[in-house]
Amino acid sequence: MFYYAIDDDLALKLLMPDHARPMFALVERSRPRLRRWLPWVDGVTEESHIAVFVKNAIKQGTDNGGFTAGLWVRGELAGIIGFHEIDWHNRSVGIGYWLGEGYEGNGYMTSACRVFIDYALLEMELNRVEIRCATANRFSRAIPERLGFIFEGVIREAEKLPDGYVNHAVYGLLRSEWKRIG
Repeated sequence: MFYYAIDDDLALKLLMPDHARPMFALVERSRPRLRRWLPWVDGVTEESHIAVFVKNAIKQGTDNGGFTAGLWVRGELAGIIGFHEIDWHNRSVGIGYWLGEGYEGNGYMTSACRVFIDYALLEMELNRVEIRCATANRFSRAIPERLGFIFEGVIREAEKLPDGYVNHAVYGLLRSEWKRIG
């Protein structure tokens, strides 16, 4: 199983079927905050829904070369980070992530994103990494801004959430830029 220690407290583990239970528990504890930004939260009402997500994430990784990992803080699942489908022709990929209640604001996801960016741009030799997040989600937007991404614009009403449509801020980072700042 893939395991990457970022530091003494923080690690990435490739999502596996036995992670469905702690992931469902994290969603349950974080539901009110997560549903503000993630369209799938209200549809996740039992552990089996997470098990299907994990199975699909594993299959996507096998089929497309990307992967999804759990972010673990001192042995506890704190969030999820993963590549969206890799566009091999254009050598680009998006990164998606979320943190459970109580884990935001500590730099955990920024550290995890750094690992994913290094892997995408330096190991896989992709040319572009993109992060999209709701314009009002200041915690999520702070991550690409901290990592040197370029704000490229806003996609209006890009995603339907339980409380209505939200605009997405689009951030991009090129391999040549990451080599300079990474």
